[in-house]
Amino acid sequence: MIEFEFGLDTPAYVTVDESGRQLAGDVVIRNTVEEAVLADSVGIDSFNISEHYRPEFMDSAGHVILAAIAGRTERIRLGTAVTVLSTQDPVRVYAEFATLDAVSNGRAQLVVGRGSLTESFPLFGFDLTDYEILFEEKLDLLTRLLRDQPVTWSGTVRSPLTDQYVSPPLPEGHLPTWVGVGGSPRSVVRAARYGLPLMLAVVAGHPSRFVPFVELYRRSLEAFEDPPLPIGMHSLGFVAKTDEEAVDVQWPYWAEMMEDSARERGWARPTMDKFRAEITDGSLYVGSPETVATKLAAAIRLLGLSRFDLAYALGRVPHEQRMATIELYGREVIPRVRELLAAP
Repeated sequence: MIEFEFGLDTPAYVTVDESGRQLAGDVVIRNTVEEAVLADSVGIDSFNISEHYRPEFMDSAGHVILAAIAGRTERIRLGTAVTVLSTQDPVRVYAEFATLDAVSNGRAQLVVGRGSLTESFPLFGFDLTDYEILFEEKLDLLTRLLRDQPVTWSGTVRSPLTDQYVSPPLPEGHLPTWVGVGGSPRSVVRAARYGLPLMLAVVAGHPSRFVPFVELYRRSLEAFEDPPLPIGMHSLGFVAKTDEEAVDVQWPYWAEMMEDSARERGWARPTMDKFRAEITDGSLYVGSPETVATKLAAAIRLLGLSRFDLAYALGRVPHEQRMATIELYGREVIPRVRELLAAP
């Protein structure tokens, strides 16, 4: 049977306890480590932390959290849901994640992207008008560091390198690096041009909207004379024992997050009808294990995926309920999806 990777993604939300009281950031970080340890024990393939610089997220130093997780686990892959490469130094990213790869015995991986939120640009002194060139040049440098050292490189966004080695060295094939894409055909072609796997962020609407992206990626790989490469998808979801329990738990926190986004970005306000429509015919994987597995297997077949990452428990969902959804995803959803995919 074809091997698939089933992962979890999180920005380490600042959550609440069961009485609704907000937890301190240090508690959230320790809880995130415990969630990853559980994910390892129930057979989930990877645990991936994103990168934000907002008070509602505790993921600004994901590589440190992942290193702590590495010391508590033995099997699960450890990576990023996205590393905002535009505002990072590729040399530093290489050094941090090559070190993570060493301490985890070869379990590190990366998803790099431009980032849908832009607070890191002013924080680190970058100009948003350089949005495209920053990512293009830094991706070029990172791929060179990953593939062929020593590196000689020059560009406009950082100082040049001449015959530069960066430690620690990576064994061949280690630190797989994906390009995260939200909705830009140009980004799809870029991933193919650099010969990197594609990770689709499908967070609203039916996955069929991304079929043209998959076709463009495959055509581009052929044009660049590269072999076929894996395609993954990141989507939001929550698993509970029944469909209605999943809806009841996730809805208020989803609505809270969408309300904030509506104010910030000018989107339409969230409603229960929209929430249920995304569950029924969109990109929310919310429901019982059988409901989520059936919908997920269909999306994997539709897009020809090799990897799926569940961005689990959107918003301030309490830690205990986050643990429960991780257990159901690992013990029931993933085995059922594999079973469905193995069927004719």
